[in-house]
Amino acid sequence: MREIIELDDVLSNKIAAGEVVERPASVVKELVENAIDAGSTIIEIHIKEAGLEEIRVIDNGAGISEEDVKAAFQRHATSKIKDEHDLFRIRTLGFRGEALPSIASVSRLTMVTAKEGKDGTKAVLEGGKLISQEKAPSRKGTDITVSDLFYNTPARLKYVKTLHTEMGHITDTVNRLALAHPDIALRLRHDGRVLLHTNGNGDIRQVLAAIYGKNTARDMIRIQAESLDFSISGYISRPEITRASRSYLSTMVNGRFIKNYSLVKAILEGYHTLLPIGRFPIALLTVEMDPILVDVNVHPAKLEVRLSKEQELKEFVSDTIKQAFKTKQLIPSGSAPKPQFHPKSIQPEFRLEPAERQEKPKRKPSVTHGFKKETLLSANEMKKLYEPEEYEPADSHVSFTYESDGPAIEMNKEVPETQTVVPAGKTATGHDTKGQEDRFPPLSPIGQMHGTYIFAQNEQGLYMIDQHAAQERIKYEYFRDKVGRVSQDLQPLLVPFTLEYSVDECMKIKEYMEELQAVGVFLEEFGLNSFVVRMHPVWFPKDQEKQMIEEMIEQLLSMNKIDMKKLREEAAIMMSCKAAIKANRYLRDDEIQALLDELRQTEDPFTCPHGRPVIVHFSVQDIEKMFKRIM
Repeated sequence: MREIIELDDVLSNKIAAGEVVERPASVVKELVENAIDAGSTIIEIHIKEAGLEEIRVIDNGAGISEEDVKAAFQRHATSKIKDEHDLFRIRTLGFRGEALPSIASVSRLTMVTAKEGKDGTKAVLEGGKLISQEKAPSRKGTDITVSDLFYNTPARLKYVKTLHTEMGHITDTVNRLALAHPDIALRLRHDGRVLLHTNGNGDIRQVLAAIYGKNTARDMIRIQAESLDFSISGYISRPEITRASRSYLSTMVNGRFIKNYSLVKAILEGYHTLLPIGRFPIALLTVEMDPILVDVNVHPAKLEVRLSKEQELKEFVSDTIKQAFKTKQLIPSGSAPKPQFHPKSIQPEFRLEPAERQEKPKRKPSVTHGFKKETLLSANEMKKLYEPEEYEPADSHVSFTYESDGPAIEMNKEVPETQTVVPAGKTATGHDTKGQEDRFPPLSPIGQMHGTYIFAQNEQGLYMIDQHAAQERIKYEYFRDKVGRVSQDLQPLLVPFTLEYSVDECMKIKEYMEELQAVGVFLEEFGLNSFVVRMHPVWFPKDQEKQMIEEMIEQLLSMNKIDMKKLREEAAIMMSCKAAIKANRYLRDDEIQALLDELRQTEDPFTCPHGRPVIVHFSVQDIEKMFKRIM
């Protein structure tokens, strides 16, 4: 008797569904991506009970011909690639031909589709089996309804979370698709309530406004740059606008939302010392490249990709963001922020409420085929490196003429769009003193509060400066340049110390002894699994020598290389913090003025090396509002 058998199509599709259809949001993603690939300009998504009861996606795309309907639900049947050559030049979001059969195998599915000028076709499937196929109205496009998801795979239902959680995943998915395709009008409804409504006019700021709010979208900075291999664009939030998670960092490659650690890291490196520890910005990064440089066939849900020249792209992204900030004044306002909705993740918050409790939307004119559009340190003290101080479905004959039930998102045209364009192949250049004078205005000191905060003014209003954070920034940039220029001079330790590692780690360390010596780390074998250190580079922070060497060896063990730039960066931050003015230290007027003048000459005077703000601005208008001089 044969032990190895070929699985039937139904079981094979259910197995495939385990990878492709993880939750209701997976169904929405696959169906909407199919609609996008079909050339749709308008896509409606109707959800009931967070997608467990029903998911309906209606588009005005190319549609499917009657003779191809049955083939569309067969595994590995696709119109998007023809041969191996196409596989390495993917320009569509889908290409495997697994989505429709996988979804159909774990649901009851109805599809009504038609090509332009042709008769329509209606197909009904249950558990992946075709129940019926008949003629249908000839409306161009496709209307797919997925009901009773996971009805025949009850084990999958126990992994489904609450309705709020599942709907949150759906909204998050649609939001990112909208960000990747601002030229497509998208409307998402849940139990009749509109959660997202984009115009499809190609303006990405309109989509950002619909997701994050108009105030946030208006204040975001545009980035745009090109190199020989990549074209990048997008929007990044100012450093004072942060969230508690990385969920607000959206990365797109050739129109596809992806999860890529290197690109996220590149965005964060672009902010460098402008972000507080544990906080993350809002950012949208769009990358365009030759499809041959990206392999999308490495993840079941196509969320992860393999990028060629990934390191070059990472450096290009971080340098472009750094360059964008070098042209902006980044002094945050100290006035109370206007009430604004902040989503818990990228998706807007929503409540599942009975329909009768929801406000009836105001009627708008009909739109056809689219949506409506311390004292200062002396010179001798400056030489010291240390101090002892310490983020309702329409009927089946639905047409795309309907009344807009949500206001069109319009940006305030009086506020100019901030944009930084970097010439081809160009990134951040040297320090420009003249540019700094525009970014950080001249200030006249008024006084000091609690020996900690400096008050200063100009015609624009009142400024508060954290004196410790200010001198941290000044000294950080001084030490950063200093440790970057030093030679490999070594300083002997009065008391050598030993380092112990496991046998396998010792073997790896011995293999890279030359690399360690090249960066000034000289280890002597001391027994079976330990080393003794008798000297170190002179730029190591005092009392931190052992920690620095341990960090170097840890990098070596985990990455097979040592990042000297990062280590020297951390050393400069530690030295600047130790050498900066402490709180509760009163300054003379001339010392305050000297501090402000030095701060003004720094490259990034807005935050300390840890990302905390150095200066806060209160405009004259803000102050007059506080005292009710103006309303």
